[in-house]
Amino acid sequence: MNSSKFCLIRFAKGCAGLLTLLSMAGWSVATMAADYPTRTITVINPWTAGGPADTVARPILQKLSEVLKQPVVLENKAGANGVIGANYVARATPDGYTLLFSHVGPITISPAVQKDMPYDSVRDFAPITQVVSAPTVLVVRPDLPIHNLKEFIEYARANPGKLSYGSVGIGSTTHLAGEILATMADVKMLHVPYKGAAPVMNDLLGGQINCTFLNIAALLPYIKSGQVRAIGVSTLKRSPLLPELPAIAETYPGFEVNSWYGMMAPAKTPAHIVDLLQKEVAKILQLPEIIQSMQASGLSPEGTTPVQYAAQIQTDLNRWQAAVTKAGIEKQ
Repeated sequence: MNSSKFCLIRFAKGCAGLLTLLSMAGWSVATMAADYPTRTITVINPWTAGGPADTVARPILQKLSEVLKQPVVLENKAGANGVIGANYVARATPDGYTLLFSHVGPITISPAVQKDMPYDSVRDFAPITQVVSAPTVLVVRPDLPIHNLKEFIEYARANPGKLSYGSVGIGSTTHLAGEILATMADVKMLHVPYKGAAPVMNDLLGGQINCTFLNIAALLPYIKSGQVRAIGVSTLKRSPLLPELPAIAETYPGFEVNSWYGMMAPAKTPAHIVDLLQKEVAKILQLPEIIQSMQASGLSPEGTTPVQYAAQIQTDLNRWQAAVTKAGIEKQ
């Protein structure tokens, strides 16, 4: 055999070996994609334990764990109105094992009110699905001489700067609701920020603050038990859960402060992982027991696609920036 034929044979064998390796590598990648997840998934709740995010997330994540056949655990990383926890996820490895259960605040409101945001809400996250939407409700301590919105405004005007309202942090829906109402009613109130809904309720029930805006899921048990008095709902129309409670918009047309919770992953998370999570969560949100549980808490199950959720985020970024500008709130 001459040397040229020998070289051709060696070259052909080398190419065959390379093709085999490439084929094996492709098979390995496909197998890894099909096998996700193979270990525990951590979902970050950027607020304190015991708040409404816990209430909403836990039954859904329990079902998701059963479907994916891997533990799906909720971990609290509170602070800065959710920005600390959200930033943790934004900087996490985009492999589908660190996710965010996000409230509207750190994603679409904080960019409008906070300087030097550590992440970009559009660039640094991969939206998975909007899980639920929910109205907020204005409540006061029952020992105050306030039974309706008219009396609330009269009390605020008679006590300028003394009517204190708690929020889950600067730039949250609960903060902006108070600021927008104060602007529309031309009153002054004292804002007291907290790190979550649970400490807000503790101080409201303990008499340290006078009132708060929180989502209906957190407040409904306290309203029904008489521990707080509901004054108005933030939706343009009344809530079916509290049909006798007027919408604040009935007195101040256009007043609307709603919230949502959704799931997000770090940017560059593989599309097949995002799609898998969206489809499974959407299925879970259609289960009768989940629908009943959510609606009993005043929540509307959503299960939107990643594209729909991304559009909602962009719409809310624009809307909250306009609201902050109108209310004259300066970035801090």
